[in-house]
Amino acid sequence: MRKFFQEIKADLKFRSAGPGQKLSEPARVPKEKPKTEAAPKPRHGPTDEAQMAAAAALARMELKPKAKPPSSQGAIKNQVRKELMAEAAASVKGVSADQEDPAFSDKETAAEPSVSGVYFICPLTSTVVRKDGKEKHIREAIKSYFSVDPVAASIMEIHTLNKDREKVRVGVETMAKYLDNIYLHPEEEKYQKIKLQNKVFQERINCLEGIHRFFQSVGFETRTLPVPGQDTTEEYYVLKEEMLTKLEDLKDYKEQLLSCEPLRLQLDRQLCVFKPSPEAARFELPNDFYNLTAEEIKREQRLRTEAVEKASMLRTRAMREKEEQREMRKYNYTLLRVRLPDGYLLQGTFYAREPVSVLYNFVREALRDNWLPFELLGPGGLKLTDENLAFNECGLVPSALLTLAWDAAVMSDIEASGQEQPASPLKPELLSHVQTLS
Repeated sequence: MRKFFQEIKADLKFRSAGPGQKLSEPARVPKEKPKTEAAPKPRHGPTDEAQMAAAAALARMELKPKAKPPSSQGAIKNQVRKELMAEAAASVKGVSADQEDPAFSDKETAAEPSVSGVYFICPLTSTVVRKDGKEKHIREAIKSYFSVDPVAASIMEIHTLNKDREKVRVGVETMAKYLDNIYLHPEEEKYQKIKLQNKVFQERINCLEGIHRFFQSVGFETRTLPVPGQDTTEEYYVLKEEMLTKLEDLKDYKEQLLSCEPLRLQLDRQLCVFKPSPEAARFELPNDFYNLTAEEIKREQRLRTEAVEKASMLRTRAMREKEEQREMRKYNYTLLRVRLPDGYLLQGTFYAREPVSVLYNFVREALRDNWLPFELLGPGGLKLTDENLAFNECGLVPSALLTLAWDAAVMSDIEASGQEQPASPLKPELLSHVQTLS
């Protein structure tokens, strides 16, 4: 029996050795049997002791102080700070590049501006004055007007050169009261003298520019008079005796003083007509449209600083509207072009806060047939139907190209009537000065 089992084992071993091989053949590398992957052993859940140890470890981790992640506001501040530094570096680099490369500056200055500047017309002299010369010209114009009407010139000086409107109102009302007392009580000598050191005079009147020329022009003269009961003297404005016979003139001066308005130069529209041009939407504005005063520069810096805080908080509707209003006040002027149906362009300068109705009147005055109804379309074809809106409220600052569209029904009636239409809807005198847009 034992021998039988040994023979069976030997037979099995012989068969498992593989196919036979002759002694004269080269040795063969035995093929490896692919290993069968062992079946994964099922995992057992953690024991109660392991679970308790894990819970204790988590508890210890939670007790440790966690590193505070950076707040969103801090991250925003850092980001804005980086951007501001990058902008400053870029601007410095740009300035140095301009200084080093004259060809670059020549290229920048080669573009001709659409207008040479912002200009105003003086109602007294009809002189056209540039924006930066307004204040000087106003003073000179009022000064020259003294030779024409000294009373009116002195009143204009008071209302125009003093910027604090509340102080002007109080001072003017007090001066009018002096004149009114003389007119109503000509027999009372006390009303014909004004003590210059009087507290009311010093606080309300003496602080205003132009008041001394006014008193002199309406008939007062300066006198030094003794103070009753004292050995000292005081300076007074005393009405000349001949003015007591001209009381109606004093009344008229008082009315002028109360009703006068500051002298304001009128904005010169600088109306221009251009031939059809593919450059109609390109604007090159001079510095007059962008110049900022020192206060405005500080305000812009403050706004940029506030933008950091604003970005990290929720804003109410009122806050957003206030911000939009502040942005709209950034520009004082706007340059507008209106493209007519024949392609010709009508250009003018406007205040950014003027209503759209001013532009409609500007266009209507330039048309040959100003009775024809039309609409103005803003950028993107938006109709400007609300003529009470300001240009900055419509986004038409600091420049914009608009399109004029005739009323379709009216034009259909005109075409049906067979009436011959002129080649251009503009007035002939405007077409005689047509320019080419460069």
